Amino acid sequence: MVGEAAFGGLDAAALLAAMPDPVALMRPDGRVALNAAAQERIARVSPEGDWSALFDEGSAEAVRGAVQQALAGQVAQVTAKLVETVAPAVVTAAPAGGGVLVHLHVARDPLEVALELMDSLRLGMAVQAPDGRILHANHAAEEILGLSLNQLIGRESLDPRWQAIHPDGSPFPGEQHPAMQALGSGEAQHHVPMGIFHPPSETWRWLDVSAIPRIAPGHTRPKQVTAVFTDVTELRAAQSALRSSEQRFRSLVQATAQVVWTARPDGAFMPPQPDWEAFTGQTPETYSPGGWVAALHPEDRAHAQAAWQRAVRENSGYHTEYRVRRADGQYVLMEARGVPVRGEQGQILEWVGTNTDVTELQAARQSLLDANAALEARVQTRTAELAEVTRFSTLLLTAAGEGIFGLDAQGVTTFANPAAARMLGYSVEHMIGQAQHALVHHHHEDGRPYLLSECPIHQTLQDGQTRRIERDVMWHASGRAVPVGYVVTPTHDAQGRVSGAVVMVQDITEQEKARAQLHEMIENLERSNHDLEQFAYVASHDLQEPLRTIGSYTELLARRYSGQLDDRAGQYLQFTQAAVERMRSLIQDLLAFARTGRQAAPPTALALDELMQATAANVQGSLQGGGTLSWNTPHRVLGQGSLLIQLLTNLVGNGLKFHAPGEAPRVEVSSAQEGALVHLRVRDHGIGIAPDYHARVFEIFQRLHHRDTFAGNGMGLAICRKIAEHHGGRIWVESVPGQGSTFHVLLPGVPTP
Repeated sequence: MVGEAAFGGLDAAALLAAMPDPVALMRPDGRVALNAAAQERIARVSPEGDWSALFDEGSAEAVRGAVQQALAGQVAQVTAKLVETVAPAVVTAAPAGGGVLVHLHVARDPLEVALELMDSLRLGMAVQAPDGRILHANHAAEEILGLSLNQLIGRESLDPRWQAIHPDGSPFPGEQHPAMQALGSGEAQHHVPMGIFHPPSETWRWLDVSAIPRIAPGHTRPKQVTAVFTDVTELRAAQSALRSSEQRFRSLVQATAQVVWTARPDGAFMPPQPDWEAFTGQTPETYSPGGWVAALHPEDRAHAQAAWQRAVRENSGYHTEYRVRRADGQYVLMEARGVPVRGEQGQILEWVGTNTDVTELQAARQSLLDANAALEARVQTRTAELAEVTRFSTLLLTAAGEGIFGLDAQGVTTFANPAAARMLGYSVEHMIGQAQHALVHHHHEDGRPYLLSECPIHQTLQDGQTRRIERDVMWHASGRAVPVGYVVTPTHDAQGRVSGAVVMVQDITEQEKARAQLHEMIENLERSNHDLEQFAYVASHDLQEPLRTIGSYTELLARRYSGQLDDRAGQYLQFTQAAVERMRSLIQDLLAFARTGRQAAPPTALALDELMQATAANVQGSLQGGGTLSWNTPHRVLGQGSLLIQLLTNLVGNGLKFHAPGEAPRVEVSSAQEGALVHLRVRDHGIGIAPDYHARVFEIFQRLHHRDTFAGNGMGLAICRKIAEHHGGRIWVESVPGQGSTFHVLLPGVPTP
C-alpha cells in the first residue's frame, strides 16, 4: 500500500485538476477554486458559475450545512439531488488548509447503464409510441438495422421503406410486426423471426424480435412498446448448414456400399463370395479359407483375425473395424459385423456378416460432432446473453416507479421491488417470506377486518383471473392506511396451474385529493348555476313588471289622446310601445336561454321523423306564404324531445326567415349515421352568412341584420348551441353569402341492438 507520504511532494492544484469528479476549494475569504470537471458541470446550469445552482433547493441547503460543518473542522457527507439528472449525488465536505474541499460524486443514470448493457450484448432496442413511431433506439439497433439514429427516430412500423420478410420468404407487412401486434393486443410478443434488408451491406439479415408493451396503471391500451432484437444471421446460416450437412451425410450413409459374406460354422471363409470378390478383386483360390486376411491393411490383420477367432470360439457376435484394399488398390475403412445363424437345437449353421464402407460415415460423424460442438458453444453464448437480459430486466424492475411484488400460490411474498417497500414502509428483505395479506392487506379503511376470502389478490390465486382494483387500501408499517389501486396478474407453471401472482400497486393518495377537489368544484358549480337560474328568473320577473306598467300607460295615452296629439307625439308613443315589446322579447329570450338544459328528465330514444313532424307544425305559419320544408331523417337519437324540437324549430325557422328577396323559402333536413353519433344537416337556399360570422352567430344577442329587415333578438342560435352541447353534441355552420347555409348538428345516436 502506498502511504500518504508518497503524495506529499505533489502539487494539490494538479491533483484536483486531474480528478474526473467535480471538486471545489472554498477559501475563508470567499474565493472558490474549481477543477475542470466542476467548471464544465456548473457551466451547464449557471453561466455565472454559481456552485449551488447544481442542486435543487432542499439539497443546496444541505450542502451549505455540510460546508459549515467542514469549516468547523468536521468532515461531512450528504446525499443531494441534482437539477440536471435523476441520479443521486454524494457531496463530501472536508477541512483543507483553512478552507473547505468539496467533492461531488454523481452515480450513473440507470437508463444510461441499461443502454450500455444492451449495446454491450449487441441487443438492439427501440422504444415505440402507440402509433408505432420510434421514440428512441440504442447504438446496437443502429448497427443491426443499418440506419442512423436520425433515420430511425420518428419512423413508423407501417413505413413502406421497411423491407421485411417471413422465414418462408413471404412479405412481412408492417401491421404484422411484433411491436404493432403488442400495441394492438397488449400482450408481449416473444422470439419472432424476421428477415430485414440491411442497406449498408445490401444483404438480408435475420433478426429474433421480442416486443414488450408498457401499460400505464388505469389504462387498457399500451402507453409504449419496447422492441428488443438480435442479429441471428450467422446462427441461422450455421443451422442451415448443419441441416444440409446432416442431410448430405444421411444420403451418403444410405448409399454406402455393403459387402455381404457368409462363413462355415467353424469360421472358414468359403466360396462363393461375390460381393467380396467384386470389392477386393480376390479370387476364391486366394481368399478361401483364410486368405481373406491378405486383403486387409497389414497393420489391421492381427486384430481382425483375433477378433474373428474369438467370435467363433465363444459363439458370440463379431464386430470390428479394419482397412480393406479395394480392387483398385485403395484402402477403405470398413465396419465388419457378423452373427451366427442357429438351428432349432441352438447349433450354429453358418455365419452371416457384412462389411460396410464407413469412410464417409466417419467423416460425417466427425463433421456432425464438430457442428454440434459449435452449436453448443453458440447455445452457451446465447444462454449467457439471456442471463444478461434477465439481469437487465431485474434492473428495470428495481428502477420502476410503481410498487411490484410477487406471491406464491399460498400468498407468501417471493419478491418485491424498492418502490413497493418504500410505499408500504418496509424493507424488501422484511416483505419477502411474509404472508402478503396478513402484512399489508388485513383491514378495510374503516377498520373492519378484511377476510382473506374477500381479498381480490387471494381470489386471483384461486381462480387464475386477472383483476384490476381502482380503489383499496394497504397498510403502512407505521399503521396508517395508504390508498392504492392495483392490478393482480396470475402466473402459471408448466402444467398451466396457477403458481402465484404478480401485483402492481400504485399510491393514489394524490389522485384521491384531486378527485375530492374536483367533486367540490362540481358541487360549487352546480350551486352557482342554480343561483344564476334563480337570479335570471327573479330578474326577468322584476324587469317585466315595470315594462307592463309602461306598456299599459303608453297604450292608454295612445287611445285617450288619439287625434288630439300632433304627428310627432303619436310617433313618439309608437316608438315607446315598440321599445317595450322589444324589451319584453329580450327578457323572455334571456330567461329561455338560462333555463335551457336545466331539465332533469333522462334522455330517451327519439325518432327524428317524429321530431320533424312537430317542427313542421311549429313553422306552419312561415310555410303558408309559399315556402317548402322537406326532410329525410330515418335515424333515432338519444335526448329530450322538447329541447330537440326547439332546436329544430329555431334552425328551420331561420332558414325560412332569411330567404333571398323575391324567392320562396326552401329548407331541406337530412340525417346520417356516423359511428355512435347521428349527423343532422339543415340546409337552406337563403342569403347566407359571411365567414367572419360563422362562429359569432352562436353567441347571445348577435344580430347580422337590422330589425327592420329581419325580426329577432339574436338568441335563437345561442339556444341551439346550448341544446346541442347539453346533449353531448356540437353545432356549426357552413355558408357562402348568396348561396345559402347548412347547419350541422351532431347528436348521440341510439345503439344498434
